[in-house]
Amino acid sequence: MNIQALSIGLKIRHPQYGVGTVKSISERTAEIRFDDATRTLAPDTSDITTAEPSVAISGLDTPLKQFVAATIESVLERLGYEKPDGVVEQLGVRWHNGKMVLHPADPTLQTREVPLEVFFHKLVGVRNQLRVLEQKINAHEKLTDGEKVEMQQYVSRCYGSLTTFNLLFRNKEEQFSSKA
Repeated sequence: MNIQALSIGLKIRHPQYGVGTVKSISERTAEIRFDDATRTLAPDTSDITTAEPSVAISGLDTPLKQFVAATIESVLERLGYEKPDGVVEQLGVRWHNGKMVLHPADPTLQTREVPLEVFFHKLVGVRNQLRVLEQKINAHEKLTDGEKVEMQQYVSRCYGSLTTFNLLFRNKEEQFSSKA
């Protein structure tokens, strides 16, 4: 391994000393903390290898900043998260800048107002988490098909309960549906 491949904090493996962490790097050597002691080694001649996953990207035709942003966006989408401004686009136009007003039965208590954009964002968050739950149920290796169907029925009932709020969505395909 060459010295340029090292970075401070990188976990490495040495055939004699085991796993250690790079603490400092000089021109030809690196100070590595192992369980028993801190040692100064020359990476070029000491047969060390990385002890953690690494990646090499060759031929990258995209600026790194765009690559990282696209990767983060893809991960967030897969996890079911959406950007708050993207969620508001799903809200029907007639509801923009609207508010939800909650009047308590007790007249001595204050009325509560919530911007519809805030409520809608939380509602879409619930929808996204239900989608992730569905994926996890369907991909679970230890659940039987019967157990998956049973759990999926509960998720479908949750969607059914949330259909009350479908009037807030701009597009029908984004609405809640209890149909599998």
